[in-house]
Amino acid sequence: MAVDLQARLTTRLAERRANSLYRQRPLLDSPQGPEVVVDGTPLLAFCNNDYLGLANHPEVIQAWRNGAERWGVGGGASHLVIGHSTPHHALEEALADLTGRPRALLFSTGYMANLAAVTALVGQGDSVLEDRLNHASLLDAGLLSGARFSRYLHNDPASLATRLGKAPSTGATLVVTDGVFSMDGDVADLPALAREAKARNAWLMVDDAHGVGVMGAQGGGVVEHFNLGGDEVPVLVGTLGKAFGTAGAFVAGSEALIDYLVQFARPYIYTTSQPPALACATLKSLELVRNEGWRRDHLAALVQQFRKGAQALGLDLMPSHTPIQPIVLGSSERAMAWSRRLREQGLLVTAIRPPTVPVGSARLRVTLSAAHTEAQVSRLLQGLADCLALEPTDE
Repeated sequence: MAVDLQARLTTRLAERRANSLYRQRPLLDSPQGPEVVVDGTPLLAFCNNDYLGLANHPEVIQAWRNGAERWGVGGGASHLVIGHSTPHHALEEALADLTGRPRALLFSTGYMANLAAVTALVGQGDSVLEDRLNHASLLDAGLLSGARFSRYLHNDPASLATRLGKAPSTGATLVVTDGVFSMDGDVADLPALAREAKARNAWLMVDDAHGVGVMGAQGGGVVEHFNLGGDEVPVLVGTLGKAFGTAGAFVAGSEALIDYLVQFARPYIYTTSQPPALACATLKSLELVRNEGWRRDHLAALVQQFRKGAQALGLDLMPSHTPIQPIVLGSSERAMAWSRRLREQGLLVTAIRPPTVPVGSARLRVTLSAAHTEAQVSRLLQGLADCLALEPTDE
């Protein structure tokens, strides 16, 4: 007899609630920014990825308006039919210039970009090696590719070398890593990973979703930070919904790589293009990212302020100097309790729980933005101190 699907749904949802793992969507009733209205309550937010404070920037909004008046509100078709508009093309050229690559290819989401790149580049008979803490979209892409899939120890070039040594020599090998890891906030050791990959004739693919715009003198991301080129990192992915404050993603690389993806990447071929007006907005955002370096400087100062204050409180921080500052609390119950206490004080910080992070490492994922002030960070630190004061003692 077939399994009752409704019963399965009910049982699994009940289990998730019982284990403090049930997820709910907060309802945002304001633009993104440090001060938001969520579920009808004004809150000071430390949980979005608007790292440079551009999601509600007036010049970006005006660029979108102007783009909509000139180009309408829909892409209308896939890029390969009649959906590739002049703003899309201009944005691809600007992203290629930002990343120092010959070409870039625009996608509607980061998930699509990762899925497209991995599944187009490797398949049966090939190998894909991924960091254990890679983003879910990268892991899913590796599993769906049909290639021989394995994971090396987190940010461990020696572990990668061992895995590369076991990869069959008859197929292609793709090494895949985040640039900045989304839950821990640490930065991949790209120079060492690139050396190991190149020594085995493997390609290195970097998803720099949380680094592009934030790191590098011009906002070019982790690869600019390490001064790496296309030889070391042949496949570079970036997203536009974080530091750029808009939406979408891109893959940057050689002429041959981008032409190949246009021909063979199914998530690109069979998807309607993003609205041209969105590309217009992102072009303005990219201009601000490159020209207003003070945003990165201010953000870096806030990161240091937070880390110094959190360490003085004795909080368990990760080794991160990026805007992602997780506070590991252990159990899901404890992480949820701290998140509730902060919300009672008008502070919004999301509790991250398994399966997003390993069991026993539930955390508050604090994210900082250039739109925050020093006073707001001080308020967060006071809220965390109050949470600590309410912790039960061992007496």
